[in-house]
Order: sequence, then structure tokens, then C-alpha cells
Amino acid sequence: MSSPDHSKSKPSNAKDKNNPREVFGWKMYDWANSAFSTTIVGALYGPYLTEITQRAVGENGVVLSLGPMGAITSKSFFPTCISIAVFLQIFLLPVLGGIADYSHLKKKMMGLFCYLAVAATCLMFFVTGGFYWLGGLLFIVANLGFGASVVFYNGYLNDITTEDQRDKVSSRGFAYGYLGGGLLLALNFLLVKSAPRLGLDPLMAVRISLLSAGVWWGLFALITFSTLQTRAPEKSMPPGNSYLTIGFSELGRTFRELARLRHTLKYLIGYLFFNDGIQTVISMASVFMSQELFIARGLKTDQSFLLAIFLMVQFVAIFGALLFERLAYAIGTKRAILTSLILWVGVIIYGYGFLHTTTEAWAMGAVIAIVLGGSQALSRSLFSRMIPRGREASFFGIYEVSERGTSWLGPLTFGAVVAATNSYRQALLSLIIFFVVGTIILYLTDTDKAIHEAGNLLPEEAASAR
Repeated sequence: MSSPDHSKSKPSNAKDKNNPREVFGWKMYDWANSAFSTTIVGALYGPYLTEITQRAVGENGVVLSLGPMGAITSKSFFPTCISIAVFLQIFLLPVLGGIADYSHLKKKMMGLFCYLAVAATCLMFFVTGGFYWLGGLLFIVANLGFGASVVFYNGYLNDITTEDQRDKVSSRGFAYGYLGGGLLLALNFLLVKSAPRLGLDPLMAVRISLLSAGVWWGLFALITFSTLQTRAPEKSMPPGNSYLTIGFSELGRTFRELARLRHTLKYLIGYLFFNDGIQTVISMASVFMSQELFIARGLKTDQSFLLAIFLMVQFVAIFGALLFERLAYAIGTKRAILTSLILWVGVIIYGYGFLHTTTEAWAMGAVIAIVLGGSQALSRSLFSRMIPRGREASFFGIYEVSERGTSWLGPLTFGAVVAATNSYRQALLSLIIFFVVGTIILYLTDTDKAIHEAGNLLPEEAASAR
């Protein structure tokens, strides 16, 4: 098979990087897709899908019996859907990353999965009554497309920035995401809050909000796709291979290379643990508060409260991301991430033992907001320095298995514990193991050596070389 024509592709070199227009377009994808992270995963879809499922099968009724393995109940249905979506991503995303590293299709593949997810998100508007199974399926498809598009999006970080700029660009990308997602969430908050005055059923207001997330994502992503440049791959396709075969062979090669890059592998294992915990807290927080603060007390869920607290988190997280960018500059990226993880452990303990009122929920939300952006943005930029040149998409394909909204071990654990104990507090406490294990592994990882083993420069070395 001959190599693809790259005549229209832009080669990747140092002169290509840190272009303000392209960096802005890259950050705008975080602005666009955060509509899914906030309105769908974070604030509305979990409680909405759980509520219509409970109406159909009972408060903790059986959705699907698994025989001796137990059952999927109405309370565990949503976290199970998250686990299924990410289980599928484990096989798909690394293969897609391998294909992207050998082709000039990175931008096109990012667009394909982006708009597949956008379509599934928009169709959530039609999930009502007994169509909770359709709701679960659409969420799985949307989550799958979200994760796949972010593989290619993260893979662009090395293409458009030098090592000394990555903490800043990654942190500000997350800040853009919190701002964009927060603005849409504010509009949805006003809609849900004003639903009675507008003559709207509250559930219809939620459905319109779900639709708005897909429309917002699809429209603002156009800015990204109009500014990102198509780049030629660092490597040519070996003779006799196709994109499909090279994808699978690259997956094997990536794992072999990870075995050689021992410190990068150790960091990735630690990240998979602590970020799984972070993503589970984010995706389960609205369901946890809905059930523990309202339904468990015989009250109707206050959707406007859930939207308001997530709105606060979005806007405070902007400053949190920028604060941790400065902290990373002052004490180092690794130490800044470790600081955030200690605070995450405190959040879990507080939620389990001390969260009983909406006022206390606001306090917990404020702490989450401060640490959320820093832990995610700095983890991404630190990992980007540990990747050998030309292997960005392949490595980020593995990294993305546990990136925003796509964790699976955490939701699986959370769902299993809540199904077995009928307690969301016990389920939340079970997540502490992910943070403890991840923190210990990161502490024991020599991240500077990992960067050098991958053939890259430390930020201070890159800055002095410019």
C-alpha cells in the first residue's frame, strides 16, 4: 500500500508551534465540548435518567438481572452506562491513536467522532417515559464519541506547543472549558428555574437543556476545525499495511514502548487510579446530592439547586486552573498535582461523614472547584512531555481511557456498592482507594527522568533553548 498524499499537510516542527491563532482554536474545543461534561455528565443527565428509570421500575428496582452476579438497578443504571462506554473505549481509543500517528487524518477523525457525539447528545431530547434504555444507549454513544475526539484533541497539544508552554496552554484550555461550560449551564439554570413561569414542565426544561448542550458543542467546535492545521505524520506507513492493521500493531508497539519507558508507565498507572476517582466524583456528584439531600428525605429533587452548585463549580474552577498553573511554576508540576490529590481525599471524607445540608454541599463544591482544573490540566501537560515524538495520539489513546467523563473502574465500583448497600455514602467512600493508590504511585514516580527517557526537555530546558 502506498503512503497517503500529504501534499496539503503541514509538517510539524518548532517553527510551527505556539501560533496564537491555532492555540486559540485548540482551546475553543474545550469551550465547546465542556457543554457535554457540565450539562450532560455533571449536572442534568444522571439525575434525569435515574429519575425516569425509577418511575419505570421502582426506586431501586431491577433494570436487568445478572443472575449470580447481582443486578443492574435503577440507582446503578447510569454509572453502569458510564462503565460500558469506557470499557468499549479501552479497545477503541488506543487503536484510533495508532491510526492517527501514521496518517494525516487526525483532524478529520476528531471531527467525525465529535459530530457523532453531538448527534447522540441532541437525540437525548427524545428520551422520555419508558425509553430509559434508549437514554442509556445514547449516553454510551455520546461518551464514546466524546472520548475518541479528545484523543485527537490532546494529541494536538504537542503539535502546537513547545514543552515550556504546555502547562500554560493546557491549564488555559481547561479554563476556557469551565467558562464555556459554565455559561451554557447558567442559561440552562435560568431555563429550569423559570420553567413554571414559562408554562414549561420541569422535565421539558431539562430536555431542552440536554438539546442545547449538543447544539452548543457542535457550533463552537466549528471554530476549532477552521483553525487547527492538518499536519503530516512523523512516520510513513510501512509497506503492506492498512490503517486498520497499523492501528492494532501500533497498540502492541505502544505497550512495548511503555514497558521500556518505566517511569512514564508508572505515572500512567498512577494517573489511571486518581483520575478515575476524580471523574467518578464529577459524574456521580449530582446523583449523590439528588438522592442524599432530597429523595432519601422524601423530597422532590431541586433541579435548580443542582444547576446552581454546578454553575458555581464551573466559574470558580476557572480560577482554580489558573491558580494551579502558578503553583506548578512555583513548586513544580508534580508537587502541584500531589497537593490537589490530598485535597481530593479530604473531599471524599467530608462528603461521606459531614455532608447533610445544601449549605454544606456548597462548601464541598467550592473545594472541588479549586482542585478540579489544576489536577486535570497539569496531569495532561505533564504526561504530554513523557511521550516520544510522533507517538502523541497513540499514547493519548491510552491516557484518554481514564480522562474526563470516561472513567470506568470508579463508576463500576460506585454502582456495585450502591446496588449492594443501597447507600450512596458507602459508594462515595469506596472511591477513596483510587485517590490513595494514585497519590502513592505518583509520589514514587521520577517524572523528570520520564521526560528525559522519552527524548524531551524539561520546561526550564526548553525555555532556555528557545
